[in-house]
Amino acid sequence: MDWFTAPEYWMSRLVFQRALAGVYLVAFLTAALQFRALMGERGMLPVPRFVQRVRFRQAPSVFQLHYSDRFFAVCAWTGCAVSAALLAGLDSYVPLWAGMLLWLIPWALYLSIVNVGQTWYAFGWESLLLEVGFLAVFLGNDEVAPPVVVLFLLRWILFRVEFGAGLIKMRGDACWRKLTCLDHHHETQPMPGPLSWFFHHLPKPAHRVEVAANHVTQLAVPILLFTPQPIATAAASLMIVTQLWLVLSGNFSWLNWITIVLAGSALRLPEDAPSTVPATPLWYEVLVLAVSVLLAGLSYHPVRNMISRRQIMNRSFDPLHLVNTYGAFGSVSRIRYEVVIEGTDDDVPREDSDWREYEFKGKPGDPQRWPRQFAPYHLRLDWLMWFAALSPGYAGSWFGALVERLLENDRDTLRLLRRSPFPADAPPRYIRARLFRYRYTSWRELRETRACWERTYVREYLPPTRLSGVAQRS
Repeated sequence: MDWFTAPEYWMSRLVFQRALAGVYLVAFLTAALQFRALMGERGMLPVPRFVQRVRFRQAPSVFQLHYSDRFFAVCAWTGCAVSAALLAGLDSYVPLWAGMLLWLIPWALYLSIVNVGQTWYAFGWESLLLEVGFLAVFLGNDEVAPPVVVLFLLRWILFRVEFGAGLIKMRGDACWRKLTCLDHHHETQPMPGPLSWFFHHLPKPAHRVEVAANHVTQLAVPILLFTPQPIATAAASLMIVTQLWLVLSGNFSWLNWITIVLAGSALRLPEDAPSTVPATPLWYEVLVLAVSVLLAGLSYHPVRNMISRRQIMNRSFDPLHLVNTYGAFGSVSRIRYEVVIEGTDDDVPREDSDWREYEFKGKPGDPQRWPRQFAPYHLRLDWLMWFAALSPGYAGSWFGALVERLLENDRDTLRLLRRSPFPADAPPRYIRARLFRYRYTSWRELRETRACWERTYVREYLPPTRLSGVAQRS
C-alpha cells in the first residue's frame, strides 16, 4: 500500500525517536533515584500496601505480581539501560519486530511504575509519556518508512495536549480571559526556575502579550497541524518556541520537553531516506492499522471531555493510559505559601528552642537561595510540597510518614533533600512545620538584601511532634 508510509518523514522519525528515548531515560533515572523513600517497602506510600487493596485489572503492573525494593531497582535501571540503547540507535540495527519489542520494554516498565506510583505519579506528563511511548512502538525502524497513520496519531496527541490546555484556561480562571494570569503565575507556580524571578518582573503589558500569544498557540495553531506542508511545520515550530519559553520560565518536569518531542514529529525535515526501502511487511501493516482503529475508538472519551462544559484535566480513561486528556493551570494562585519543616534536639520544644530548617533541593526555602533548574528531571517530593502548602488535605496520605522518616534520620528520605541540619547519628527529637507566605522581592530589595524571596510567617502547620506521636497517628 503506497499510501501507508511517508518516506519524507524519515529524518523526523529519527529525531523523534532519539528525543523520546532521552525523555524515557530521565523518567527512569528519576524513578531509580527516588523510589525507596517515596514508595519503597519503607516508603511514605509503600507499593506493597497499595497492591493489597488495588486489583491488577485496575492498575496493571509487574509489581502486582511481585514487589521488593531490589526488584523495583532492577526494573528502573533496566528501563534506563534500554532507553540509553534506544537513544544510541540500537533499534536501527535489529529487525523490525525486534525494534518494536525494544520500544515496548520501556513502555511496559514505565506503565508498571506509574500504576503503583499513587500520588507521586498522578500527573499529566506521566500519562503523556505512556501514550506517546505506546505509539512509538509502531513507528518502525530503518526497515520501513514511517507509517502515515502513526504520524497522524502523534499529531492528534499534540492537538489534544495544546487544545485541551487552551480550553481549560478559557473555561477556568477569569484571569486567563482578562490576560492577567501571568501577573501571578511566575511567582506562584509549583517550582520556579532560575529565570522565573525575571519573568515575573517583566512589564505588565508584556504579560498581556504572553497570555494572548498562549491563547493563539493553544486554541488556533493546533488546528493547523492537520493542514498540508509547510503550514503544519510552521505550526509545530511555533509550538516548540512556546514550549521553550516555558522551559526557561519554570521547572515543569518533562512536560514541556515531551511536548517539544511531539511537535518534532510534525516537522518536515530534510529528507534522508535511503534510495531503496524494503516493502512494508503485511503483518506490520495489519498490526498498525488495528492499533490505530483501537486508539481512534478510545479517543471518544477525551473528545467528549474536551467539548464538555465541565472539562477535567489530566485524566486517564483506561488503565493502560493509551488515550488520555490533558490540561494545566485552569486556575492560578494569587499568593504563594510554603511549608517550612524544622527540627530541634531540645528535650522540651519551645518557641525559643534551637529550631533548624530542612532545605529542599527545588522548592523555595532560604529566601537568599536562588532557584535552580532541574527539569526535565523531576523532584517529586518538592513538587508535592507545593500542594501541601495549598491545603493539608493534599498531603494527608504522606506528610505524617515524611515527618516520621525525618525523626528517624532515614537515609533514603534525606537523600531527597538538599541538606539536613542534623548529623546522621543524631536525629532531631522534635519536628514542626510552619506555613509562610512567600513573595518575590523587588529590584530594590534584591540589590539591598540579595534575597530573591521575602517570607512572612502565617501560622503553625504541624505542632512540635516526636517519633512516638507520629507513629501513633500513622
